[in-house]
Amino acid sequence: MTGWRRLILTAGLAVSAAGCQMNSRDQVLAVDRTQVQLRSVSTRAFDTGDRNLTIRNVIATLQDLNFVIDKADDSLGTVSATKFDTYVMRMTVTVRPRGDKQVAVRASAQYNMVAVSDAKPYQQFFAALEKAMFLTANEID
Repeated sequence: MTGWRRLILTAGLAVSAAGCQMNSRDQVLAVDRTQVQLRSVSTRAFDTGDRNLTIRNVIATLQDLNFVIDKADDSLGTVSATKFDTYVMRMTVTVRPRGDKQVAVRASAQYNMVAVSDAKPYQQFFAALEKAMFLTANEID
């Protein structure tokens, strides 16, 4: 008798869990919307063909924003940094060519090992990076 009760309980739990799930199409669309929105705030294109200069500007910008550089890999075009403030935030920035005259810069931030979806940290980073790129391009100290 206990075997039957266990079977009925298991079946009931499976049916109730299935009723709470979205269908696969809705799940894919929800994830795609979230990913597209995150990519739109975490990626910028800059009008320069100088990838190395952009990487140096990324490093300087992260340091200006009180990040400590953990690793910079020129061959991969990545810079990883950590900010130790009242919280710990890790940011990885990738710089890659986009045609001959542009580079794409993509930032990925994590707060306590969870991806940051709030636009504010990305906006702050890119605002500072845009200023650094402008100053460097115009040779202003």
